[in-house]
Amino acid sequence: MAATKVVVYGLSTEGYSIACQMAIKGADVFIVDESAHMAISLKAEIAKTYPNVTSLKEDEPLLGVEPIDVAISHAEYLFFAPRIRKTGQEAKMEIHSKFKDATASLKKGASVIYNLPTGIGGNNETISLLEHITGLEMGKGISYFYYPLSKGAAPEIVGSFNGKPDDKLGKLLEADKKAKKFASMSSAEIMHAIKVLTQFSGLSSILEVCKFAQDAPTRSDLVFTEYKDLFLDDMTNGLYDLRSLGTSVEGAGTMMYLVNGSIKGIEGYVKRLIDEIRSTLKKNELKASRTKVMLVWTQDSYEMRGDKVDMLNSLVTKLRDYIGDVEVQQGPGLDLFHSDKTTIIVACSKSDYEKVSKNGKDSDVIIIKTNPLCEIL
Repeated sequence: MAATKVVVYGLSTEGYSIACQMAIKGADVFIVDESAHMAISLKAEIAKTYPNVTSLKEDEPLLGVEPIDVAISHAEYLFFAPRIRKTGQEAKMEIHSKFKDATASLKKGASVIYNLPTGIGGNNETISLLEHITGLEMGKGISYFYYPLSKGAAPEIVGSFNGKPDDKLGKLLEADKKAKKFASMSSAEIMHAIKVLTQFSGLSSILEVCKFAQDAPTRSDLVFTEYKDLFLDDMTNGLYDLRSLGTSVEGAGTMMYLVNGSIKGIEGYVKRLIDEIRSTLKKNELKASRTKVMLVWTQDSYEMRGDKVDMLNSLVTKLRDYIGDVEVQQGPGLDLFHSDKTTIIVACSKSDYEKVSKNGKDSDVIIIKTNPLCEIL
């Protein structure tokens, strides 16, 4: 029996992960590298040897390639998992452009699995666009599924256009012998929305209440809670999903308040972090011209969502309004070369903080943890 032909559009961390899973199961998988404008053949042995995109890119093994339109024209299943780096209305235009590129060569009988979050009702617009691009009727000439990927756990249910299961797709997505459940599109959208809102309403509650931890005894008590390990990196996980949820809901109802309140909670935290950096200068009687700020935030450049890149750029811009010398460092090595300036290191994730801590503490170095308490060490 011929292997199931699968194309994953987008050489993203999430797309590559699911492509490897399917290749190991014996599917005939191609993954589209948008930057190279080629579809790469992903065999089981390659998937086992290179567990992530970074390792694959670093080693550059010889891989079979095909033009994108040829690979897509043979696909039974097309997974849409591109890297999106724009925000707001520009992100929508970027997605539409890539979706058109991904689906234009599809043949009758193919299935599209949409891996970006759409918010509530967002798939209706995507389905209309797909019908327009391919000229095929939904549910007859072409099938559509909603399966929003993230770097954490995969969704428990697959949203299906008609709510019907697809056994072949179910087997491709099955992990740890856990069968995937198929549900209506609206059910899948609502399940994802609940997950996102639960995450961010809990987070914004922590950030808001921790503002009141002003005195030393309270702060020292809270240092022993799990909140000490909640960093800016964790706070921005899924921010794209939250914003897409906000754009899909109209009016000023409770849900809109939850979405906007959560976004404001994170924006408020960033403002507080910048204020802490400024007050650190005052407390230590440091001149801005004699101070260097080093933002240490190791990011996955292949992630589908661009929230973290956006947040880092925003932090750099805001800090440069007060301190001219702002530097970004990421990766395993940390260059704390000794300059004649006092360095404030801002650790933006738990792993980055641990890396900074291993370097030892210098008298000319102040470390700020981007946790809800904005701990200064």
